[in-house]
Amino acid sequence: MAKRELPKHVYRQRNGIYFQRRGWASQKFQSEFGTAEFWREYAGILSQKDAPRRIVSRNFGALIDDYRKSPRYRNLKPRTGLDYDKHLDFFRKIMGEANPAKMQRKDVIRLRDSNAEKAYFANYSLRVLRVLMEHCVDLGWRASNPARGVPELKSQKKKQREPWPSQLLDAYRAACALGTRERLVMELCVGTGQRIGDVLNMRWSNIEDGAVWVRQSKTSKELWVPILPELQAALDVASKHSVFILTNERGANRWSYRGASAAVRKVRERIGALDYDIHSWRYNAACELLEVGCGDDLIAAVTGQSAAMVQHYTKKVRQRIRAVQAQQMRTEQKHS
Repeated sequence: MAKRELPKHVYRQRNGIYFQRRGWASQKFQSEFGTAEFWREYAGILSQKDAPRRIVSRNFGALIDDYRKSPRYRNLKPRTGLDYDKHLDFFRKIMGEANPAKMQRKDVIRLRDSNAEKAYFANYSLRVLRVLMEHCVDLGWRASNPARGVPELKSQKKKQREPWPSQLLDAYRAACALGTRERLVMELCVGTGQRIGDVLNMRWSNIEDGAVWVRQSKTSKELWVPILPELQAALDVASKHSVFILTNERGANRWSYRGASAAVRKVRERIGALDYDIHSWRYNAACELLEVGCGDDLIAAVTGQSAAMVQHYTKKVRQRIRAVQAQQMRTEQKHS
């Protein structure tokens, strides 16, 4: 929505709509923009004389507000911005009134260690705090960044992702008939080899000459990926009443990542595929291309990956293929 459609002092952030005015406390609207409830909220904020009006002090709340207005924040990719918002809101909740100029390295370590049982959350919080405190330095509120150089927690090594086994892909197709969003999202991910965020952004207008045009949000690469028969069958029976190929339940707006993930998880639970997630379908695409004899450059032409990432996504399958070739050569040599 364009800024001019919002009333004065109202701004849309990634996680909602806020009233932000110099000398006033930042406040998040609870109602959807344009509704009667929204306008009542807006009038109520403007009518308050004392509660919201204050001189903005140098606390974490003010630092977060200023950071969210900065190019450093606005230039984040949409998904990254949503991830950052979770941690920024967490910081505001636990230390919104604290003075960031007084934060020391020991405080950063204490904050990190307080979430040690959730290593991923602790480490991501540390990364966001490091960026936030760098912004604090840029504002001249302090001379150095206390989060710089603080090491992340060592976490247990995650199980490496693998492509869905063929029998589980067959089970997924059997559980999701053509015409369902769950089937369509799977065929798009496997058929095009793209990240789920880029798949959810696909529009009907991106389909041209038997292929789909993709502009990857993470890399900005533009790809033209021919459509496989399995994907074409799913597209043929899909509703075309919206701009987006994958839509929400009302069929009007883009299907959200949370909605797609939750829907796919229900199918994964039914067929016993909880060890394989949405992102593993990107592995399927890369590995299927390798198995039919495609070199790394051909795989990259579909997935848009770097040479190193192609190697990473296919390394287990690559090892098995090479091992079979090696053992066949070994056998042939012995019996020649």
